[in-house]
Amino acid sequence: MRPQPLAACLALAVLLPLGAAAQPAPAPAAPAPAPAQATPPAAAAPAGNFDNGRVLAYTCQGCHGITGYKNAYPSYRVPKIGGQTQQYLTQALTEYRQGKRRHPTMQAQSMSFSEQEIADLAVYLSTVK
Repeated sequence: MRPQPLAACLALAVLLPLGAAAQPAPAPAAPAPAPAQATPPAAAAPAGNFDNGRVLAYTCQGCHGITGYKNAYPSYRVPKIGGQTQQYLTQALTEYRQGKRRHPTMQAQSMSFSEQEIADLAVYLSTVK
């Protein structure tokens, strides 16, 4: 039995309900714009929260081993995610979530994160050296 993936799963099971409880309730739907109005520009990406990203990144450590870039799989290449740009991290997690990138573990992880949580992770992980 490999303890790191189990630890990551347990952390995910413990931390996700806490993150979900902290999220605000969705706002009521806005009325549709009148046909004569132009379509508003696309919504800006959510701003990330560093502290929440630090908490969420706990699950990443099981494989990516952020501290010292040591991971649990010495014979399997696991990419270095600490210090990557926010844009890259957001794009990667979003593409896993959409099925554009294929890796069963990463797809499952990304599906468990909201857009806000992805932004939070990107803010935090981009600062890790």
